[in-house]
Amino acid sequence: MTDIVTPESADGASEAQGRCGLIAIVGRPNVGKSTLLNALIGAKVSIVSRKAQTTRHRIHGVLTRPGEQFVFVDTPGFQRKHGGTMNRMMNRVVTQALSDVDVVVMVVQAGKWTPADAELLPLLPKGPRHILAVNKTDLLKDRNALFPFVQKIAEQHAFDAVVPVSAEKHRQLDPLMAEIAQGLPQGEPMFEEDALTDRSVRFITTELIREKIFRLVGDELPYSCTVVIEQWEELPNQTRIAACVFVERESHRPILLGKGGEHMKRIATEARQDIAKLLDQPTHLEVYVKVRKGWSDSQSALRELGYDAT
Repeated sequence: MTDIVTPESADGASEAQGRCGLIAIVGRPNVGKSTLLNALIGAKVSIVSRKAQTTRHRIHGVLTRPGEQFVFVDTPGFQRKHGGTMNRMMNRVVTQALSDVDVVVMVVQAGKWTPADAELLPLLPKGPRHILAVNKTDLLKDRNALFPFVQKIAEQHAFDAVVPVSAEKHRQLDPLMAEIAQGLPQGEPMFEEDALTDRSVRFITTELIREKIFRLVGDELPYSCTVVIEQWEELPNQTRIAACVFVERESHRPILLGKGGEHMKRIATEARQDIAKLLDQPTHLEVYVKVRKGWSDSQSALRELGYDAT
């Protein structure tokens, strides 16, 4: 079976020079793909929530080191049960992300191998280097259970490397990067040296607001919300932003606003703090709510709201 990579076994990994490649991070929902991307990049380029299916867009995270550029592709968790236009759209994002990559990092949760994980194996493209990242190892109560868990997966798919990691605790990230680097082809960098993502600051701003909704609102409502920037004004010492949260039903408005608007105030306050850090200057953020019925099941609405609904 494929060896489990430890810090000691990664010491002899070759140092790639003049290499650049695309790395897809895939896995079922809620295994920590976005947390891993942010940890590898060293910056927050993808939002994180304990709720599944937080990521809706394909997001490139960029890490440039001497002679190497890693272009990570964070994808939504693949859904076998589509359940609507937006889920079908997100599944296409995953499929397209896998079509032209040099390395595939499949993320699973340590100790939890599910049918949803197994259903992803036939979708992994032939050709790229395949790495299994066994995440959340810090949550394992019995460390001795890790080897038989990995062996069970390796019997189903021949991974080139298996690396136990904890994205949350930043453990074993260097061995994972060494394994990824082995799959990078020779080539010129795709992005400038200081680039962290291919997404605009406005896009990341909408994602930060949506992250707070996912974290602070009940289980179902966040999946019926999307965020659009309606005003962006850059002043000498401040950025003023007006953002609209679209919901699908009139009944969603009072839930999102909360009593006396307190819920929305907390969402806006926490989002504003993160956005101010992102922009590195004081930020005024106004967030309000509008109803747009059926937006998540309409291709035209999804395109208008910034989703790749082709």
